[in-house]
Amino acid sequence: MLELRSLAIPDVKVIRTDRFSDARGYFCETFQRSAFAEKGILHDFVQDNQSSSDRIGTVRGLHFQRPPFAQAKLIRVLNGAILDIAVDLRRSSPTFGKHIAIQLDSESGEQLFIPKGFAHGFCTLQPKTVVLYKVDHVYAPSHDGGVYWADPALAIKWPFTPSEAQISPKDQTLPALNQLACVFE
Repeated sequence: MLELRSLAIPDVKVIRTDRFSDARGYFCETFQRSAFAEKGILHDFVQDNQSSSDRIGTVRGLHFQRPPFAQAKLIRVLNGAILDIAVDLRRSSPTFGKHIAIQLDSESGEQLFIPKGFAHGFCTLQPKTVVLYKVDHVYAPSHDGGVYWADPALAIKWPFTPSEAQISPKDQTLPALNQLACVFE
């Protein structure tokens, strides 16, 4: 059975699938196209991405792809835990510039669906965290974009300060939200 729960930004959804446990561990279906379609998620996921972060406090993001290569994402944690963030970049949305923050971990098995029009990022809460996410458009480097993860205007309550975070040089130089041209209407 597939359960969907909307968050403060209703287009972002938490997804839970049944887990069947026994003495060996558990089994679950994490994605079945027809079950997702019945719940209104009609995306054709075409690429899987996986990241591994050895250290607590690793920040990845906040990333997006510009149209026509914009991506919807389905995120899950295979090992460890993250604070997952989605920032609404849709200018016409009443929640433009607002974000959701939710903990995802390998124990709960919950997934997060983020539609096109959002910047996405996360920070690791446990060592050796592995994240897998499906996207509905292939990576297009020429359309890659992002927003500075620690932009004070976003008011994201990260569990780490910028000096404590492990972050790539590229992500350290991303623009603040108010410096970003309109990407999504």
